[in-house]
Amino acid sequence: MQDWQSLIAMKKCSDRFDNLPVPRILFKDLVCKALLEDIGEGDITTRSCVDRKSKAVAWIVAKEDGLLAGLFVAKEVFCQVDRHLTFVDGLEEGHAFVKGDTLLTIEGRASSILMAERVALNFLQRLCGIATLTRKYAQKLEGSACRIVGTRKTTPGLRCLEKYAVRIGGGFNHRFCLSDGILIKDNHIAACGSVTEAISRARKHAPHTLKIEIEVAGFEELKEAIEAGADVIMLDNMTVEQLKEAVAFARFRRPHIVLEASGGVTLENVKEIAATGVDIVSSGALTHSYKSIDLSLKLNILKE
Repeated sequence: MQDWQSLIAMKKCSDRFDNLPVPRILFKDLVCKALLEDIGEGDITTRSCVDRKSKAVAWIVAKEDGLLAGLFVAKEVFCQVDRHLTFVDGLEEGHAFVKGDTLLTIEGRASSILMAERVALNFLQRLCGIATLTRKYAQKLEGSACRIVGTRKTTPGLRCLEKYAVRIGGGFNHRFCLSDGILIKDNHIAACGSVTEAISRARKHAPHTLKIEIEVAGFEELKEAIEAGADVIMLDNMTVEQLKEAVAFARFRRPHIVLEASGGVTLENVKEIAATGVDIVSSGALTHSYKSIDLSLKLNILKE
């Protein structure tokens, strides 16, 4: 990095960031804040130990198997520290990798690479972890019309990236934020007094372009939701047997109603849940219970 002020000023990172899967405007400030948090007033260790003029080549290497997601964010980290660093991709987004694979090669000033290392790995490990877990869920549903869907149970500030990683893994997204759609949950029902009243109020105030989804916990609420005209019904925390009965009941009343199963979803039971006939299985675990993929960066100083 030329100097610390160059990071704060958000140096323009050249045209290497055209055609990104996530618009750069949604994550560049996030990357800047992460670097500010990590570097503070400067990397004392690197400044003390590494010749400022030294050039190096470094590799991000997988220490376990996984699915690649977020390489463009890692590049953004390196680029914000030093826009003169160059990259060679080892794999494309969405590709599986195995232990020992090189995901990214970086060449340029050694001090810049070391300064960016931890933040780049932090982003990449987490996004790969979400994509890898989501792929496992999606594979369980192969051959089925049912979708695995991620929720808003994301890390504050990282939602756009975490929801992107879900898509890379083969999953789909629920609402991005509260303004994306109407989802009446148990507390909304309690505030309104009944399922019917909650749907009625939502119908009066909602734009005609929005569907109304409501969460139900039992058959009485399910019946009430169908009669009140809900477009989508979330069957919450039901057993597989209860789901089968609920799906049969709902399809008999309204064959084309969209049904979602939520609550208690695991890799062990997701296939069985999907087989009940629901259209969607939603799981917060995709973004709150994943395991980060173990990655490391190895650096070699280049000889003059």
